[in-house]
Amino acid sequence: MFSRFVFSGLLALACLALGAPLAYAQSTPSAETQGQIDATNTQILKLKEEIAALQKDLTATVAQKQTLQNALKALELQIQKLTKNITLTTTQIGQKDKEIGTLSGTITETDDEISRTTGGVAESLRELQQMDETSMVVALFGGSTLSNFFDEAVTLSSLRGELQNKIEDLGALRARLTNTKTTAETKRLELARLKNNLNQQRQGVTATKSEQNSLLTATKNKESEYQALIAKKQAEQEKFEQELRNYENSLGLSVTQGSLPAARAGILQWPLASVRITQYFGNTAFATQNPQVYGNRGHNAIDMAASTGSGVLAARGGVVVGTGNTDATCPNASYGKWVFIKHDNGLSTLYAHLSVIGVSTGESVETGEIIGSSGNTGYSTGPHLHFGVYASSGSKVTSFPSSSCRGKTYTMPVADSTAYLNPLSYLPAR
Repeated sequence: MFSRFVFSGLLALACLALGAPLAYAQSTPSAETQGQIDATNTQILKLKEEIAALQKDLTATVAQKQTLQNALKALELQIQKLTKNITLTTTQIGQKDKEIGTLSGTITETDDEISRTTGGVAESLRELQQMDETSMVVALFGGSTLSNFFDEAVTLSSLRGELQNKIEDLGALRARLTNTKTTAETKRLELARLKNNLNQQRQGVTATKSEQNSLLTATKNKESEYQALIAKKQAEQEKFEQELRNYENSLGLSVTQGSLPAARAGILQWPLASVRITQYFGNTAFATQNPQVYGNRGHNAIDMAASTGSGVLAARGGVVVGTGNTDATCPNASYGKWVFIKHDNGLSTLYAHLSVIGVSTGESVETGEIIGSSGNTGYSTGPHLHFGVYASSGSKVTSFPSSSCRGKTYTMPVADSTAYLNPLSYLPAR
């Protein structure tokens, strides 16, 4: 029958509507909520401007002559910047909480609308089915008038139109629900990232204050003591580099042919949000002028300016194969606090002179994930990040005894001389 055909077609359409990606207007925040959002956005913008101004002062201070006064000023500016960052992140977390709350309300409302619309579709289908059970032909020849017949036809057409509208509404509601849930999940991930950043920033403040106190204690607030401290660090570094060269030469490590990716920009990502290279890879001017430090091998990584407490990011996803603190073995001589990550493409990366280590051996990390905070540990005459890239096949994390700090054992990454790679061969172009 015609009516049964119509009913079957609409029933099929109702089933398809359950997943139909139809457009549906999103709910908008109330005037009060929108006002709060606008006020918070203004506050966030102001905080970002203040942080940028502090960073400008900090960069200028670090670029000046290496004196105790400048070192202390840089630490104080960094504390101010990190404190301001904490305020910014806390504000952003509050903003994100409000956004998630609004989305949760939208999800609840949409669920309720879907339930009501589903009930309406079911009711319309039942009415159509009841009409379908009484044949129009039987109704016509059973004594019904032609007027009754057309009235029934009009009613059927009206019901079909109502059902069609409800089915379209249902499909649109489900599409809105899916989109809102996806947006809410994205916001929750952003919230988790902000909370992680907040924790890292608080650790950065603690580390910077600790460095500030240590510097004052070690130098007794005297410039002569500060310069002596730098000279001592340089001497310790020279001893360590010789130890490391001797040990690496005895290992017999080698790079497996064909194990490295072709040099190409973007294979790795920058490990800092803001990049300023202070020393390049290889026979740089500093390395050439200080052959006793690098043993004529040149600088085996790149150094980037990074105030104590700055977030350090994984240059690529991978597995943390080691972390450590060489200062626990022999202060001021080597990498200080470090993280070593093995990636999926034959490369490994080193992040050294950290103030805080934020990951553990065996942990998997994603590209851009915060793995620690930059610092001034190990052989470092100022806060920076030492970023090294290695051929995984020619390097490993191992332990070896220290000759300059007798009775102590280093644990750190070591490599064949050919396994030290130029990071700029794999990082994005600047």
